[in-house]
Amino acid sequence: MSKFRSNGKREMPELNTSSLPDLIFTVLFFFMMVTSMREVEVKVQYVTPTGTTEIEKLERKSLISHIYIGPPSKNYRAVYGSAPRIQLNEVFAEPQAIREFVKTERESMAERDKPLMRMSMKIDRDVQMGIVTDVKQELRKARALNIVYSATKDKNAK
Repeated sequence: MSKFRSNGKREMPELNTSSLPDLIFTVLFFFMMVTSMREVEVKVQYVTPTGTTEIEKLERKSLISHIYIGPPSKNYRAVYGSAPRIQLNEVFAEPQAIREFVKTERESMAERDKPLMRMSMKIDRDVQMGIVTDVKQELRKARALNIVYSATKDKNAK
């Protein structure tokens, strides 16, 4: 009468993990293919100045918008000449376009992050201050008052 009797000695079958490394490498390969490391193609040449004091590493890089100032790189010199140019995201721009750039960058941020927005100026060390002053004036008009100047730490400094 007891056809279906349980002994209580039934063992749990082992988990087959032989395909797990294949799965992990497939996921890793997928993320390597779809992730972009650099958002902006820099079209200007710049060598950041070195500093010995007041250099800090910035946290939360998503709050930083970059403005590049320097002579156009070799690929763009035939079109734009060798005079220093301003690059906002992917395009060369005049100082008057900075207000619209700041507005667009601010609108793309979350509401709680807008007061923390910073403008990072990556400037070639040989650029004259006239173009930098024009950019700073436009940033002031756009109410972007948190300005960060990019520099590298001097290796000889202690």
